[in-house]
Amino acid sequence: MTTLDTFDVLTLTDAARDVVLDALAQEANSDALALFVEVTGTRGAGYAYDLYFSEVSNAPEGSAVGVDHDVTIVIPEASVSRLRGSRLEFADEGGGGLVLVNPNVPTPEEANPGVPAEILALGIEGPLASVAVVVLEEQVNPSIASHGGRADLVAMDEETKAAYVKLSGGCQGCAMSRMTLSQGIETMLREAIPELTRVIDVTDHASGENPFYANA
Repeated sequence: MTTLDTFDVLTLTDAARDVVLDALAQEANSDALALFVEVTGTRGAGYAYDLYFSEVSNAPEGSAVGVDHDVTIVIPEASVSRLRGSRLEFADEGGGGLVLVNPNVPTPEEANPGVPAEILALGIEGPLASVAVVVLEEQVNPSIASHGGRADLVAMDEETKAAYVKLSGGCQGCAMSRMTLSQGIETMLREAIPELTRVIDVTDHASGENPFYANA
Protein backbone atom coordinates (compact mmCIF):
# COMPACT_ATOMS: atom_id res chain seq x y z
CA MET A 1 0.00 0.00 0.00
CA THR A 2 1.49 3.32 -1.06
CA THR A 3 1.27 6.65 0.73
CA LEU A 4 0.35 10.12 -0.46
CA ASP A 5 3.96 10.78 -1.45
CA THR A 6 4.00 7.96 -3.99
CA PHE A 7 0.32 7.39 -4.85
CA ASP A 8 -0.10 9.27 -8.12
CA VAL A 9 -3.54 8.09 -9.20
CA LEU A 10 -5.89 10.19 -7.06
CA THR A 11 -5.39 12.83 -4.38
CA LEU A 12 -7.88 14.62 -2.13
CA THR A 13 -8.00 18.30 -1.27
CA ASP A 14 -8.27 19.11 2.43
CA ALA A 15 -11.96 19.99 2.09
CA ALA A 16 -12.76 16.80 0.18
CA ARG A 17 -10.84 14.71 2.69
CA ASP A 18 -12.86 16.22 5.55
CA VAL A 19 -16.11 15.31 3.76
CA VAL A 20 -14.94 11.75 3.19
CA LEU A 21 -13.76 11.35 6.79
CA ASP A 22 -17.08 12.71 8.11
CA ALA A 23 -18.94 10.18 5.98
CA LEU A 24 -16.64 7.38 7.07
CA ALA A 25 -17.26 8.25 10.71
CA GLN A 26 -20.93 7.42 10.20
CA GLU A 27 -20.08 3.85 9.19
CA ALA A 28 -20.03 1.12 11.82
CA ASN A 29 -16.81 -0.50 10.60
CA SER A 30 -15.04 2.64 9.39
CA ASP A 31 -11.56 1.36 10.26
CA ALA A 32 -11.89 -1.42 7.70
CA LEU A 33 -13.32 0.74 4.91
CA ALA A 34 -11.69 2.44 1.94
CA LEU A 35 -12.89 4.96 -0.59
CA PHE A 36 -13.35 3.11 -3.89
CA VAL A 37 -13.28 5.27 -7.03
CA GLU A 38 -13.83 3.81 -10.47
CA VAL A 39 -14.75 4.82 -13.99
CA THR A 40 -18.13 3.43 -14.97
CA GLY A 41 -18.43 4.82 -18.49
CA THR A 42 -18.49 8.15 -20.28
CA ARG A 43 -20.65 11.22 -19.86
CA GLY A 44 -20.45 13.95 -22.44
CA ALA A 45 -16.79 14.61 -23.19
CA GLY A 46 -15.58 13.07 -19.92
CA TYR A 47 -15.85 9.97 -17.79
CA ALA A 48 -18.63 8.91 -15.44
CA TYR A 49 -17.61 7.75 -11.97
CA ASP A 50 -18.74 5.76 -8.98
CA LEU A 51 -17.50 6.60 -5.47
CA TYR A 52 -18.38 4.32 -2.56
CA PHE A 53 -17.10 2.79 0.64
CA SER A 54 -16.19 -0.86 0.87
CA GLU A 55 -13.78 -2.99 2.87
CA VAL A 56 -10.21 -2.82 1.71
CA SER A 57 -10.22 -6.61 1.51
CA ASN A 58 -12.76 -6.32 -1.33
CA ALA A 59 -10.25 -4.58 -3.59
CA PRO A 60 -10.08 -6.56 -6.86
CA GLU A 61 -6.75 -8.07 -7.83
CA GLY A 62 -4.57 -5.52 -9.58
CA SER A 63 -6.17 -2.51 -7.89
CA ALA A 64 -4.08 0.52 -7.00
CA VAL A 65 -4.31 1.08 -3.24
CA GLY A 66 -2.98 4.19 -1.55
CA VAL A 67 -3.37 6.30 1.56
CA ASP A 68 -4.07 10.03 1.54
CA HIS A 69 -3.52 10.93 5.19
CA ASP A 70 -6.28 8.97 6.99
CA VAL A 71 -8.19 7.95 3.87
CA THR A 72 -7.43 4.67 2.13
CA ILE A 73 -8.16 4.86 -1.59
CA VAL A 74 -8.80 1.93 -3.91
CA ILE A 75 -8.79 2.29 -7.69
CA PRO A 76 -9.75 -0.89 -9.62
CA GLU A 77 -7.17 -1.83 -12.24
CA ALA A 78 -9.32 -0.92 -15.25
CA SER A 79 -9.70 2.64 -13.92
CA VAL A 80 -6.09 3.35 -12.96
CA SER A 81 -4.87 4.77 -16.27
CA ARG A 82 -8.11 6.71 -16.70
CA LEU A 83 -7.79 8.35 -13.28
CA ARG A 84 -4.05 8.84 -12.94
CA GLY A 85 -3.28 12.38 -11.83
CA SER A 86 -6.88 13.17 -10.85
CA ARG A 87 -7.99 15.11 -7.79
CA LEU A 88 -11.12 14.93 -5.63
CA GLU A 89 -12.32 18.37 -4.59
CA PHE A 90 -15.24 19.84 -2.67
CA ALA A 91 -17.29 22.44 -4.54
CA ASP A 92 -19.63 24.86 -2.77
CA GLU A 93 -21.84 25.43 -5.80
CA GLY A 94 -25.31 23.88 -5.88
CA GLY A 95 -25.40 23.09 -2.20
CA GLY A 96 -21.91 21.61 -2.15
CA GLY A 97 -20.55 18.24 -3.19
CA LEU A 98 -17.53 16.23 -4.22
CA VAL A 99 -16.15 16.89 -7.68
CA LEU A 100 -13.56 14.73 -9.42
CA VAL A 101 -11.14 16.76 -11.53
CA ASN A 102 -9.57 14.43 -14.06
CA PRO A 103 -6.91 15.43 -16.61
CA ASN A 104 -7.71 12.33 -18.65
CA VAL A 105 -10.46 12.19 -21.26
CA PRO A 106 -12.05 9.23 -23.05
CA THR A 107 -10.59 8.12 -26.35
CA PRO A 108 -12.96 8.45 -29.31
CA GLU A 109 -13.51 4.68 -29.13
CA GLU A 110 -14.36 4.85 -25.42
CA ALA A 111 -16.66 7.82 -25.86
CA ASN A 112 -18.51 6.19 -28.76
CA PRO A 113 -18.61 2.46 -28.00
CA GLY A 114 -21.54 1.87 -30.35
CA VAL A 115 -19.64 3.03 -33.43
CA PRO A 116 -17.33 0.65 -35.34
CA ALA A 117 -13.75 1.92 -35.11
CA GLU A 118 -13.33 1.97 -38.88
CA ILE A 119 -16.42 4.18 -39.27
CA LEU A 120 -15.37 6.46 -36.43
CA ALA A 121 -12.00 6.90 -38.08
CA LEU A 122 -13.65 8.35 -41.19
CA GLY A 123 -14.63 11.48 -39.29
CA ILE A 124 -17.60 13.67 -40.15
CA GLU A 125 -16.21 15.61 -43.10
CA GLY A 126 -17.91 13.59 -45.87
CA PRO A 127 -20.71 15.05 -48.02
CA LEU A 128 -23.58 13.34 -46.15
CA ALA A 129 -22.00 14.02 -42.78
CA SER A 130 -21.62 17.70 -43.59
CA VAL A 131 -25.34 17.98 -44.37
CA ALA A 132 -26.26 16.09 -41.20
CA VAL A 133 -24.14 18.39 -39.04
CA VAL A 134 -25.90 21.46 -40.43
CA VAL A 135 -29.35 19.91 -39.85
CA LEU A 136 -28.51 19.05 -36.26
CA GLU A 137 -27.03 22.46 -35.50
CA GLU A 138 -29.61 24.62 -37.29
CA GLN A 139 -32.84 22.62 -36.91
CA VAL A 140 -32.62 19.86 -34.32
CA ASN A 141 -30.66 21.45 -31.49
CA PRO A 142 -32.68 24.68 -31.36
CA SER A 143 -35.86 22.60 -31.10
CA ILE A 144 -34.66 20.40 -28.22
CA ALA A 145 -32.77 23.13 -26.37
CA SER A 146 -35.89 24.01 -24.37
CA HIS A 147 -35.36 20.95 -22.18
CA GLY A 148 -31.58 21.17 -22.21
CA GLY A 149 -31.08 18.57 -24.91
CA ARG A 150 -28.49 18.35 -27.63
CA ALA A 151 -27.77 15.96 -30.51
CA ASP A 152 -24.41 15.53 -32.22
CA LEU A 153 -23.28 13.51 -35.20
CA VAL A 154 -20.35 11.34 -34.10
CA ALA A 155 -19.95 9.31 -37.29
CA MET A 156 -21.43 8.79 -40.74
CA ASP A 157 -21.02 5.66 -42.83
CA GLU A 158 -21.01 7.29 -46.23
CA GLU A 159 -21.17 3.90 -47.95
CA THR A 160 -24.19 2.39 -46.15
CA LYS A 161 -25.56 5.88 -45.44
CA ALA A 162 -26.05 5.26 -41.70
CA ALA A 163 -25.76 8.14 -39.24
CA TYR A 164 -24.52 7.64 -35.68
CA VAL A 165 -25.98 10.23 -33.31
CA LYS A 166 -25.26 10.92 -29.65
CA LEU A 167 -27.70 12.75 -27.37
CA SER A 168 -26.62 14.74 -24.35
CA GLY A 169 -27.97 17.12 -21.72
CA GLY A 170 -31.66 16.64 -21.01
CA CYS A 171 -31.94 14.00 -23.74
CA GLN A 172 -29.37 11.67 -22.20
CA GLY A 173 -31.27 9.14 -20.13
CA CYS A 174 -34.64 10.75 -20.83
CA ALA A 175 -37.47 8.24 -21.24
CA MET A 176 -38.72 10.26 -24.22
CA SER A 177 -35.40 10.22 -26.05
CA ARG A 178 -36.39 7.30 -28.29
CA MET A 179 -39.40 9.24 -29.52
CA THR A 180 -37.29 12.38 -29.91
CA LEU A 181 -34.86 10.43 -32.06
CA SER A 182 -37.34 8.53 -34.24
CA GLN A 183 -40.06 11.16 -34.67
CA GLY A 184 -37.99 14.32 -34.50
CA ILE A 185 -34.30 13.98 -35.24
CA GLU A 186 -34.58 11.16 -37.75
CA THR A 187 -37.44 12.87 -39.60
CA MET A 188 -35.44 16.10 -40.00
CA LEU A 189 -32.35 14.24 -41.15
CA ARG A 190 -34.29 12.17 -43.71
CA GLU A 191 -35.91 15.28 -45.14
CA ALA A 192 -32.46 16.73 -45.82
CA ILE A 193 -30.83 13.39 -46.74
CA PRO A 194 -33.45 11.19 -48.49
CA GLU A 195 -30.92 8.42 -49.09
CA LEU A 196 -30.25 8.02 -45.36
CA THR A 197 -30.83 4.39 -44.37
CA ARG A 198 -30.51 4.46 -40.57
CA VAL A 199 -30.07 6.84 -37.64
CA ILE A 200 -28.36 4.98 -34.81
CA ASP A 201 -28.46 6.27 -31.25
CA VAL A 202 -25.10 5.59 -29.57
CA THR A 203 -25.88 7.52 -26.38
CA ASP A 204 -24.95 5.96 -23.04
CA HIS A 205 -28.41 6.54 -21.59
CA ALA A 206 -27.59 4.53 -18.44
CA SER A 207 -25.33 7.33 -17.22
CA GLY A 208 -27.80 10.15 -17.93
CA GLU A 209 -29.41 12.28 -15.25
CA ASN A 210 -32.69 10.32 -15.50
CA PRO A 211 -31.75 7.02 -17.12
CA PHE A 212 -34.57 4.91 -18.49
CA TYR A 213 -32.24 1.93 -18.39
CA ALA A 214 -30.12 0.96 -15.40
CA ASN A 215 -27.55 -1.77 -15.14
CA ALA A 216 -28.63 -4.68 -12.95
